[in-house]
Amino acid sequence: MQLKMLSITLVVIAVASGSLAQVTGTYPAVPLISKHYASPADLPYKVDTDTGLVRGQQTGYNICNSTTENQQSLCQTFYFNAHDDFCLTAPPNPGKTVADQEGEMVAWCSKKGHGTRLIPNGAIKGLEFRKTPDYIQIVGKIDQTLINIPEGDYGGEMDSGGADGRGNPMGGVFFSTAWGGSSPIQASHWTCFMGGDMFGCKACDPSKSNPRRHCEHIYDRIGIVWNMPSNAKEGEFVSCDADNAEFVGVYTSNGQVLTYTQPPESLGAISTMPYTPTIPPSSNCKTFASTQLFAALPTGSSSGSTSGTITGSGGSSKPTGSASATGSGSAGAKPTDSGAEAIAVSAAASVLGVLFAALFLA
Repeated sequence: MQLKMLSITLVVIAVASGSLAQVTGTYPAVPLISKHYASPADLPYKVDTDTGLVRGQQTGYNICNSTTENQQSLCQTFYFNAHDDFCLTAPPNPGKTVADQEGEMVAWCSKKGHGTRLIPNGAIKGLEFRKTPDYIQIVGKIDQTLINIPEGDYGGEMDSGGADGRGNPMGGVFFSTAWGGSSPIQASHWTCFMGGDMFGCKACDPSKSNPRRHCEHIYDRIGIVWNMPSNAKEGEFVSCDADNAEFVGVYTSNGQVLTYTQPPESLGAISTMPYTPTIPPSSNCKTFASTQLFAALPTGSSSGSTSGTITGSGGSSKPTGSASATGSGSAGAKPTDSGAEAIAVSAAASVLGVLFAALFLA
């Protein structure tokens, strides 16, 4: 999420937490979007190795394999391949809002083999997957309580930027096979919205001319509908080819091309928008039953715990072996207090965008 905090505020927070001696800065020497890996096999145990920064250290890990595939996994390597093979950014633990855990989000995936937690069967209520010339996108409805997001939490945005360049989650990386090749390709620019019983993720093809603009992450307060226009509906599971959407915030009024600037949160809630997002044309759409897509997933309960055919040991142990090029398996270290509150946005910041989205996805 895009917030601007004064350095003095960060210092005050550090003093209040008794950790002033450890905090030496805010921004990493190398931002997350500048860390490139040819394949998952080339990932280090942790992508984010910075110490002494205000948000603390990466709470999960990136070498994800069969030794860490379980419902306690702290894998922060995400896969986004197709309508039936994708990972969502969701909390490692229940009881906190998205805003309070955005820096610690872990991978919850729709298919086994990535070394992550699995999205419980029945959680996904509908989705639309779009493959465009420049990016892939998935938007849908979900019972968010099954992936540790509290009921009534309108959530917010996770992305490859973050306010400090470390990403949310810190160290989170996305890979995809959607653009061809024998091995997943890293998408350095990506964005996900979670909350309000909805989800949306977009990952941009790094070989195209403008992945940063297509996966912009400065419009967190206006939600899924403006960031990821789609035809997603509850009860429908659809995969389509589609045209690119216009860059987020760019619109035409009275023949003039304009760019919307999101106001700072200090000015209060966003009550009106100057334009309605246009849903790009789609083609070659295929419709599926949820049983065709997610029958192999475990069943779940509203407490966030799951049962079913999940194997593997607890996710608090370090993964063994090397990362698989096919993205099989993952696990991580136990989360610690990262001080993410120092630059985290409150859940209220995204309420308007999620409420707008509910009108479109109803």
